[in-house]
Amino acid sequence: MSDEDPVLVHEADGVAHVVLNRPEARNALNLPMCHGLSEAFARLDADDGVGAVLLRADGPAFCAGADLKEREGRDEAWVRRRRLASFAAYEAIERCSKPVVALVHGAVVGSGGEIAMSCDFVVAADDTTFRFPEPHWGTVGATQRLQRVIGKRRAKELLFTARTMAVDEAAAVGLVARTVPAAALLATGEEIGATIASAPRLAMSLTKQAIDLGSETDLPKGIRIEMAAIERCLADGGWRGGVEDFATAMRESRSRAAAQEGS
Repeated sequence: MSDEDPVLVHEADGVAHVVLNRPEARNALNLPMCHGLSEAFARLDADDGVGAVLLRADGPAFCAGADLKEREGRDEAWVRRRRLASFAAYEAIERCSKPVVALVHGAVVGSGGEIAMSCDFVVAADDTTFRFPEPHWGTVGATQRLQRVIGKRRAKELLFTARTMAVDEAAAVGLVARTVPAAALLATGEEIGATIASAPRLAMSLTKQAIDLGSETDLPKGIRIEMAAIERCLADGGWRGGVEDFATAMRESRSRAAAQEGS
């Protein structure tokens, strides 16, 4: 990839960074960016060296929504294909077996919100705002993920009014998992990514899968989903390392406590 690509990807120590790279357009989502996201997450999903993914953006805004300029002079068939490409991009993010954390800042509008909600959770800078103006642009969007994240009535209010929602409110309604100072966003994300990537890969992947599948069914079926995941971990044998690490940590903790008592 070159610096001109709308989506950049780089990896270090088991953590992949996927970066929206149209800062001059406030990272407005266009067709090349849709394809770039789909391709990036397909590759990362198949990369055994990646344990966590951070999705972030360059420039003053995370994503200012769909790039409506690219639709000038296009017919309905083209616009329909373009919308399907965006749906494919969101799905590629959601289907990634690795934990995906959105690091958002500045304006998160329309399609930007869809990208963020496709991730497993969102960490937001304290300068972040959210807006879902699709009906006011003469189209339909964010009607499905938004209501699943914040509830039907809140989703209706945001979509019907197109008002700007501040980050504190976004955190209160569950759209944002954590808010940090803007200057600390990347460092916080890197710390989270390193923590996730340090866990056994199979256990982390199965945890994500069990939560996602369990959210679509009732508790008894969810427990069966979890038990199937546990059986896979037992068959893999990697769980023994976790037990050994825990025992080692406990011994070290007791040794430190004893040393402090003796001093």
